[in-house]
Amino acid sequence: MIVSVVCFNPLKGCFLQANLAWGYLNCVTPHNVDRLRLLSAPSPMSKPPRTDDEQPLTRPGAVSLREAFWFWLKLGFISFGGPAGQISIMHQELVERRRWISERRFLHALNYCMLLPGPEAQQLATYLGWLMHRSWGGVIAGALFVLPSLFILIALSWLYIAFGEVPVVAGIFYGIKPAVTAIVVHAAHRIGSRALKNNWLWAIAAASFTAIFAFDLPFPLIVLGAAAVGYFGGRWAPEKFSLGGHATQHKSFGPALIDDDTPTPDHARFSAARLARLAVVGALLWVVPMGLLTALFGWHGTLTQMAWFFTKAALLTFGGAYAVLPYVYQGAVGHFGWLTPTQMIDGLALGETTPGPLIMVVAFVGFVGGYVMQVFGPEQAFLAGAVAATLVTWFTFLPSFLFILAGGPLVESTHNALKFTAPLTAITAAVVGVILNLACFFGYHVLWPNGFAGALDWPSAIIAIAAAIALFRYKRGVIQVLLACGLAGLAVHLLR
Repeated sequence: MIVSVVCFNPLKGCFLQANLAWGYLNCVTPHNVDRLRLLSAPSPMSKPPRTDDEQPLTRPGAVSLREAFWFWLKLGFISFGGPAGQISIMHQELVERRRWISERRFLHALNYCMLLPGPEAQQLATYLGWLMHRSWGGVIAGALFVLPSLFILIALSWLYIAFGEVPVVAGIFYGIKPAVTAIVVHAAHRIGSRALKNNWLWAIAAASFTAIFAFDLPFPLIVLGAAAVGYFGGRWAPEKFSLGGHATQHKSFGPALIDDDTPTPDHARFSAARLARLAVVGALLWVVPMGLLTALFGWHGTLTQMAWFFTKAALLTFGGAYAVLPYVYQGAVGHFGWLTPTQMIDGLALGETTPGPLIMVVAFVGFVGGYVMQVFGPEQAFLAGAVAATLVTWFTFLPSFLFILAGGPLVESTHNALKFTAPLTAITAAVVGVILNLACFFGYHVLWPNGFAGALDWPSAIIAIAAAIALFRYKRGVIQVLLACGLAGLAVHLLR
C-alpha cells in the first residue's frame, strides 16, 4: 500500500509529494521537474535498507554537533538535482536512515520553508540544524549547504573568464546557450500548467508578461501589483484564488530522535527577548558590512551597489530562482552593466550543473561584475571577483538564516499545517509571465545575436528545438540536455 502526503505550493510552483511506501520525497519544480528519476535512487550516503525480519528499531542516541557537521558538509557537495534531489536526500538520510527527525516534524518544517522567499532546501537544512543544535547548528547546516557551491562557482567563473574564448570552451557554450533558452521555456510551462487553473490567473500571468516585456516595469512593482490583485480577488472570488490542498497521512520509519511527541526543546520555544537579540544581531550583520563598503567605496561603488541590489533580490525570490532571475538581469545586465546578456545565459548554465541552490548563479554574476569592473585594479581582478562573489552570496542568503532562526520558534509552537493565501497564489501566476519574458530575452540574444536586423542563427535554433523536445517529450534531465547540447555546439563551432 502506498501512503502519500501531497501539498501544492503556489510560491514555488510545485506539488510536494511524499511517497512513503517507497521512502522518498518528490518536489516537482520548474528547476528540476525533469530530474524526478533521481529521487527514487538511493542517497549517495545511504546504508542498505532494513529488512522486515530485523529486530524492532530503538530510538537513536543523541547526535553530536561534530557528527552533524560532517553530514551537512557531505550534503553540500552532493546536493545536485535542485530542491527535489536535495530534499529527497535529506528525507532519506534524516527521516528514514538516521531517524534524527520524524516524518511529521520534517514535513511541518518543510511547509514553513516553502512559504518563504529564498531556496527552500537550504532553509530546511538550516531549520533542522537549528532544531537539533541551536542557532550554531542552524548556521553550520545552512552555510555548509552553500559554501561548496560558492567555491566551485568561483573556480568555474574564473575559468570561464580566463578561457571562455578558447575554441573548445567557446564551442561548448555555443551549444549550451540555446539549451538554457529551452530550459527556461520548460520552466514556464511546468509552473504555469500547475498554477494557472482559471481565467483570472491566466489574466494575471498575461498582464505580468505585458508589463515587463512591453513596458519594462520593475519586477518588485509587478509582485506588489499581483499581491494586491490576489488580496482583493481572494475577498471577492475566493474560489478563484484557492488552489491545491494536502493530505496529512504519515508513515513511521521507527522512533526518531525528534519524534512527533518529543517536547519542543527550550531553545526552540518562543522568547521575545531571544527574538529581539536575534533582530539586533541580524541588523548588525547587515549594517556593518554595508557600512564598511560605503565607507571604503562610496554608496555608488560597485561592491556597495551589489550588496544593496542582492539584498533586495533575496526578498523577492517567491517562486524560486527562476522568478528572481528576471529581476537580476534587469539590474545586473540592463541597469548596472556588470555582465552581458550572453554571460548571464552562460552563468545560468553553470548554476544548473553545480551542487547547491540554483540561486547561487548570483555568485557568478558577482564574480564577473567584480572581475570586469576591476574593483581592486587590473592587477587584482581575480581577487575582486572572488570578493564580489562572496559578498553577493552573503547578502543573498543572510535573510534566509534570519527567517529560520526568528520564525522557527513560532513554527514549533504549533504543528498544524500552514495555509497559503490568495495574494501568494496571484504572485505565482505573475511569476509565470515573468519567466516567459525571461525566455524571450534569452531567445532573442541567442537566436538573433546581431539583432532582428541580422540573420537567424540556424544551428542555435536547431539545438534549442532539440533541447525542447528532449525536455518536453522525453523528460530528459537538465544536466543530460546541457551536456548533449554542449557537444553539439562544439561540433558546430569546430566545423565552421
